[in-house]
Amino acid sequence: MREAKDSYTIVVFRGATSKPLRFSFSRTFVRRAMIVGASLLLVELLFIFQYVIRTGDMWELNALRVEIVNAREQTTAFANAVRDLKQRLLAMQEINKKLRVMLGIQPEKAEDLLNGRGGGERPLLDGEAGGALGTSQEGARDRDGRRSEAEQTDYNEKDLAFQVQHELEQLQTETVSQERTLEELTMAAKERRTRWASTPSVWPVRGWVTSHFGPRISPFTGEEALHDGIDIGAAPNTPIQAPAGGTVAAVGFDAKMGNIINIDHGYGIQTQYGHLAKIMVKKGQQVKRGEVIGLLGSTGFSTGPHLHYLVKVNQRAVNPQLYILN
Repeated sequence: MREAKDSYTIVVFRGATSKPLRFSFSRTFVRRAMIVGASLLLVELLFIFQYVIRTGDMWELNALRVEIVNAREQTTAFANAVRDLKQRLLAMQEINKKLRVMLGIQPEKAEDLLNGRGGGERPLLDGEAGGALGTSQEGARDRDGRRSEAEQTDYNEKDLAFQVQHELEQLQTETVSQERTLEELTMAAKERRTRWASTPSVWPVRGWVTSHFGPRISPFTGEEALHDGIDIGAAPNTPIQAPAGGTVAAVGFDAKMGNIINIDHGYGIQTQYGHLAKIMVKKGQQVKRGEVIGLLGSTGFSTGPHLHYLVKVNQRAVNPQLYILN
């Protein structure tokens, strides 16, 4: 290439016998061409740089989408598990209500009957606070009037997370309530089981009633008198059984009742067994329903072998047959 004063010349030799080719370019043209080439190279480099950045962003976005999908699946599975647990808790609540009725426990009073509120809810998005529904929706949309993918995904995630959190709070509150109910039911059942075990409910001896509870003509004086128990006739030495659990409060001999046993069943209930032939328990001994405590006899004031059976409730004699189920 040969340089003139105001141009550049390029000579191309094609062979020994061929005439060379000459190309001349002005300096201005060469300078502009170099500037254009440098600009194109710079643009290409910028394009490549942007392409690399965008490719990295796409990879990161794809990884983020996969992560969001996995998180959404896990959240959905957790929400389903929470709803299943909620259904089981509601079923347990129904059972607790039935048990309350069976055990005679008053149902819980609703504390917020006058403050009932409801309806679906979700967290407020940016721009929604303090505005009407239409205004908040407009502020949450882009220029095309549609939510962007990232914004929609974030909204769905927030909504699902809020629902799960809300259901967890409800479950926590309901669980505390049901735990308290179960404690009450357990205590009530235990108390009723203990009371039932301590309440006379069976015949202390199998036989026939020779004298009922209430007014009668005394077999000793021939005058009207109040009989404070029932007389049950049976063969001598027939075993006498405790009609309920309790503590032997007293044993001994009484001039009128003969050999007697007093049992304290708790809850204000006491029983007495008179005219026994033999006492088979000691004072302070714990007895259970059906346990043999003595043998039927005719000691004290008696016209023949029988058991005088007395039941007291809060120190007042009542008809023992009211406490015999079979």
